[in-house]
Amino acid sequence: MSKTAPKRYMLNTEFSSFYELRELIFKSLPAEKDDMVRRINNLGKIRLAIISGLFINKGNSDPLAADLLIVGDYIDKRKARSFLRSIEAEVGKEIKYSMMDKEEFEYRLAMFDRFIRVLLEGPHEKLINKLGI
Repeated sequence: MSKTAPKRYMLNTEFSSFYELRELIFKSLPAEKDDMVRRINNLGKIRLAIISGLFINKGNSDPLAADLLIVGDYIDKRKARSFLRSIEAEVGKEIKYSMMDKEEFEYRLAMFDRFIRVLLEGPHEKLINKLGI
């Protein structure tokens, strides 16, 4: 018996519709976002949740750019750790995230904090916005 070499496939980046196809594959479904909103709301009294970076498939060259920002009060740390581990397992990568209370966020926003500015000025999507940002 002769063994045949395994088939290998390559992605042709020269394909005329490569970028459109890529966006279609990486685009999150509304049901996935709804599920994420529900899971984030279960963490505490959530005021703001912003996704960026790997969640919207828009890279940000700034090392301060977070993939996920959650602002809220009374966040259950145990639930938050579990939520973050499950999200990282789903996306297959470590995510950069930040959680802070409303008071800290408003202070940092008023001080033009670079971390907040980079996130809000770059490509992002607000999943929860009870602060009117």
